[in-house]
Amino acid sequence: MERKFISVLLAWMELPGLAFAVWMLICFYAPVGGYPNGKVREACTSMIPCHGSSPQLLPKHTITVNGTEFKPGDSIEVHLSGPVFEGFFIQARDAEHLESPALGSFMLADRRASQLLTCGRTKNSAVSHTSKAKKQHIKVYWIAPGDAPKRVQFLATVVKKYRTFWVKIPGPIVSQPNALSPATPLHATSEAVATSHPVSYLSKPFNASSCGRTKFCIRNPSNCDPESASCFFLSFQQEGSSVFIEMSGPSEGYLAFALSHDQWMGDDDAYLCVGEDHHVHTVTAYLKGRSPPVLDSENALEDVSWRLADGLLQCSFRRSIHLPAHKGRFNLNASYYIFLADGEASEGGVIHKHQQQPLITSGMYNVTGLPQDIGGSRSPRLIKAHGALMFIAWITTVSIGVIVARFFKPVWSYSFLFGKEMWFQVHRMLMLTTVMLTGISFVLPFIYRGGWSQQAGFHPYLGCTVMALAIFQALMAGFRPSRHAPRRQLFNWFHWSTGTAARILAVVTMFLGMNLAALDLPDPWDTYTMIAFVTWHVGIDVLLEIHSYCLIRKGLL
Repeated sequence: MERKFISVLLAWMELPGLAFAVWMLICFYAPVGGYPNGKVREACTSMIPCHGSSPQLLPKHTITVNGTEFKPGDSIEVHLSGPVFEGFFIQARDAEHLESPALGSFMLADRRASQLLTCGRTKNSAVSHTSKAKKQHIKVYWIAPGDAPKRVQFLATVVKKYRTFWVKIPGPIVSQPNALSPATPLHATSEAVATSHPVSYLSKPFNASSCGRTKFCIRNPSNCDPESASCFFLSFQQEGSSVFIEMSGPSEGYLAFALSHDQWMGDDDAYLCVGEDHHVHTVTAYLKGRSPPVLDSENALEDVSWRLADGLLQCSFRRSIHLPAHKGRFNLNASYYIFLADGEASEGGVIHKHQQQPLITSGMYNVTGLPQDIGGSRSPRLIKAHGALMFIAWITTVSIGVIVARFFKPVWSYSFLFGKEMWFQVHRMLMLTTVMLTGISFVLPFIYRGGWSQQAGFHPYLGCTVMALAIFQALMAGFRPSRHAPRRQLFNWFHWSTGTAARILAVVTMFLGMNLAALDLPDPWDTYTMIAFVTWHVGIDVLLEIHSYCLIRKGLL
């Protein structure tokens, strides 16, 4: 209890905004998986524990039944078995619509290990654990309802430990008499879940020779060879009522692509090729917001093949253009933005967030339309412009403006421009340019993101501080006292300290921003280049200070 309370406090401190804090509170205190008593009604629809981690890909537990046919009112014996686990959640659903509510009711065989739950309006329509006690086998009875569909499939979520769990493990399909034969084997195995069709091994790498002629291809870098160890490759080739898809890239974890209606992650149709133990498993998923992908319990892919060699992960598969029976699968004869991402995968096929910005096409494309050979960008243009303008403002114009005010005042004291000293006019022009460039650059990420970014760490907070200091500095300069006014010394001190603080914070903010995935800068050369610029400016300041001191000693200033 104490550990949960501390976790909630940390959530309040780390996640700005009341909504995020409330969400974290629910995750820790709601009875979904975190509670050992198994009262997981909040998970009735998704069957996903709120444990803050991704589900495992390949289930190790099996659902079996004692029959393949049923009539309304019949009782079917259901078994869940496998390696030791702590929690479970079992439902029966319409096999043609797995997102539909739980149906039928259960009866218990052992009240010490299992309990009945009510999901939706159907009483006793789910079964879960009663405690964290370790178990290897659960037996329950399912009673078929009077309005049961023709085919019913059993699903189970199994929790081995808090962050290790499997979601919607597909079990056998049972049918009413005269219904179509089940499409899923009676005993669902790990291989059957990974792909519903035979899997073969690719004998050779992919070829890009047909790109733009019979294939729609996406390559990064542009026109790269799929056999190259640095080439990310994705191709689509229409063959009748289906599309054959190839995906390749330098990854030993996973490769994934998604079809999206916009350039933001969320509500997307995703396809993943995940490497695990020298094998590749191909799965379909649905992306909801920035949460881990929700893996499908049924796979709609055919002719699956894969290859792991020379640091490349390659997979190919076929899917129908239209999949009306599979919710979340988009029709392939429409236009979408296309994402291509890669990342690491740990034991059990658990995928982790991609470390670099996904490749995103610049426009929406129909992969079954005119074959094209295109590229994409891992860095949005607005973010590139943001970084470039900030660099120009705080490494170029502001530095030159400071040097002019500090060292050129005596040199240009008798030179005038528009009625004012030359040094002052140049200094003012450069500083106003800095404020203008900073203001333009400041709004670009908000336009791109459509709001505040929770993924950029301290960078946006420091950026807002720099923007505020720049505006304050410009306003303060507008109320500068005359040269001999009593408050001139106070103004000079505030003017120098505010400007110096803004310059230091700006440099720190840029160093933090260079590591953000959205900029996609070449690491570590971006850091080295930035250090070189800062060193050069500091060196110039030191040399000019020495030069000024020597002139004063000689009485020339």
